Amino acid sequence: MRVQSLVSTAVVAAGLLADSACAKGSHVPLPANVQKRYESHFEAMSVKRDTARSDTKDFRFLSKKTEAYRVKELPDVNFDVGELYSGLVPIDKHNTSRELFFVFQPTIGAPVDEITIWLNGGPGCSSLEAFLQENGRFSWQPGTFAPIENPYSWVNLTNVLWVDQPVGTGFSTGTPTATRQEETAEDFVKFFKNFEKLFGIKKFKIYITGESYAGRYVPYISAAFINQNDTDYFDLHGALVYDPVIGAFSTVQEQLPTYPLIEANTNLFNLNETQMATLEKMHKDCGYEEYIEKYLTFPAAGVQPVMKETKATCDVLDTALEYVLAINPCFNIYEISATCPLAWDVLGFPSVLSYVPPGADVYFDRADVKKAMHAPANVTWAECANINVFVGTGGPEGEGDLSLDPIQHVLPQVIEHTNRVLVSNGDYDMIIQTNGTLLALQNMTWNGKLGFDERPSKPIDIKIPDLIYQQAFDDSGYGGQDGPQGIMGVQHYERGLMWAQTYQSGHMQPMYQPRASYRHLQWLLGRVDEL
Repeated sequence: MRVQSLVSTAVVAAGLLADSACAKGSHVPLPANVQKRYESHFEAMSVKRDTARSDTKDFRFLSKKTEAYRVKELPDVNFDVGELYSGLVPIDKHNTSRELFFVFQPTIGAPVDEITIWLNGGPGCSSLEAFLQENGRFSWQPGTFAPIENPYSWVNLTNVLWVDQPVGTGFSTGTPTATRQEETAEDFVKFFKNFEKLFGIKKFKIYITGESYAGRYVPYISAAFINQNDTDYFDLHGALVYDPVIGAFSTVQEQLPTYPLIEANTNLFNLNETQMATLEKMHKDCGYEEYIEKYLTFPAAGVQPVMKETKATCDVLDTALEYVLAINPCFNIYEISATCPLAWDVLGFPSVLSYVPPGADVYFDRADVKKAMHAPANVTWAECANINVFVGTGGPEGEGDLSLDPIQHVLPQVIEHTNRVLVSNGDYDMIIQTNGTLLALQNMTWNGKLGFDERPSKPIDIKIPDLIYQQAFDDSGYGGQDGPQGIMGVQHYERGLMWAQTYQSGHMQPMYQPRASYRHLQWLLGRVDEL
């Protein structure tokens, strides 16, 4: 999920950043008349869920070898979890000191010979966050009373594998030694083949997805799969990255577009004239305005010069954060529309802060949850690791990861191999910003040309209706709120790369805009030709 260490020490010490998700809902079946209306919109979203205990004879991947990984139920999840597996698989079968933790949920739709891998970012943040709060079969988002079934789960469409990687992340075990993405990608290749053999998976189409720092993981692992030249176990067909670290994130993807982001959303920041004038002066004096005007153009103006690391006098982002936190102490850099109160998050990480109220427990660190999921009892689970999972010195993004930014080689390689890669950014994300990601793409050469030729402009029209809150609407006398969501972004496709700008979404797109995210996955899997 997260890009860590991007907020100033002063801001973190203040302990004032907060998450915004205050979704409402409970596990209540939809009224028959409402469900019937939904089914006419699209069959894929109307997968019937049986609340009775699953009949294991229908479990496609259950065997004597996988029985030890089967998750029969989860604490506080008061409905059938279906066919679900989790546990540790070694990177090297002859060395169990280094193992990656996974959760695997087969599709609840029609069986498909494909698998979609999901990776969170950080570096060092657990993919269990996405499993529980983004695209898993059930959802327990910040500020909500209990888990609910997720009607927009990716398992409606495909088999999904969430993995804690690299070593040192989440429940994965071992001592981090990697200094480069190439090393962690090699580890993942070994782990994944062991996983496939365990579950009898062969000749499946593979799609690799993720968010944030996984903008580095996904292209490097995808390239490693391609380089195996083995379609029995590594048949890569596409990749997707949300709000991704693909270029120079601390400058191009973060600092440069900060003032324009604030200027476009003045009602959310509510800064005074003096503060806005200060930020505007920094934006101009530090060359950010000139850089954007020259290089955020279509077609691309040329290869972009490297921006030097931000000086304190040019740190627009942290200056803006200091201003906005005084006005809105619950401001969330991951979702800029957030206001108080700070919503309790069962993962203990509602923002850049680790926050556990007195008397509360972090869900995945509970002994009963660890037992149910076959997780190591001696590991203290945290959403993001408190150790460095890359141990190099420096690196292009200062995370101990010495590999080149993905736009320089591996991301073009993946696009050219699959011609099915989706890069997307949420407009309410301030830590990896929409225009920063577009700038990075305009500095990438793929399939023979630099950047996009045309400025993205085609609307994304989401026809999917609300499938979560209709009961509450009907009970409150607001029936009939079951139409399509409408225009929720902008799409553009050139030479194998799909760009998607998502309106009203923060950093974790499957959580903030699940319907748009569902559509993105449909495109990735080849179910639709456009968004």
